[in-house]
Amino acid sequence: MKVDIEQRILAVNDELAEANRRLFAEHGVFVLDLMASPGAGKTSTILATIAALRDRYSIAVIEGDIASKVDAEKVRAHGIPAVQINTGGACHLESAMVRRAVETLDLGEIDLIIIENVGNLVCPSDFDLGESAKVIILSVPEGHDKPYKYPNIFQVSEAVILNKYDTLSVFDFDETEFREVVRSLNGQVPVFPMSATTGDGVAAWAEWLAARIDAARDGDAS
Repeated sequence: MKVDIEQRILAVNDELAEANRRLFAEHGVFVLDLMASPGAGKTSTILATIAALRDRYSIAVIEGDIASKVDAEKVRAHGIPAVQINTGGACHLESAMVRRAVETLDLGEIDLIIIENVGNLVCPSDFDLGESAKVIILSVPEGHDKPYKYPNIFQVSEAVILNKYDTLSVFDFDETEFREVVRSLNGQVPVFPMSATTGDGVAAWAEWLAARIDAARDGDAS
């Protein structure tokens, strides 16, 4: 049956995800799984985060995409190690893919790994990678109704980045309604309005992340 097959796939994935999580904890590495639609600004958010935190932490990036290595090359151009994962058509990353990528990195020299998941608001939320936190990026042009349509990804995220906030006056985006729906799905999850390309709002997001990284280095990633 389809349900049985899906359950087996998720069970195998979750088992390896726990092994990944133990490995990251052993080395005090904080692992961030960034999820978003195509075009929401995942790569620009990663680059803005690197710029804000690179003087405080050693950072590496795992780039997930169906094809190409464009995003990994953008990250490497900033002097940051980046491992490209091409899924060959799969709409999400899985824990085994992340494990293979991590094996090419020196975890003893890394504080933060940022995983750019495949652009999708459905599948990535179902797959545990062994990450320390999942975070969703929603861009203003996508509309304030996305939490209605894709509730699960907002429910599993520990923070929400509202990107391209500088375009708020251009689009019919009801921020009050958006925040209310997000709150109904995920309690007091923080929402960070920002523009990754201009840098506005990046500092608040970076400080939230820094606190989490410090906790992981101290052996308390909760």
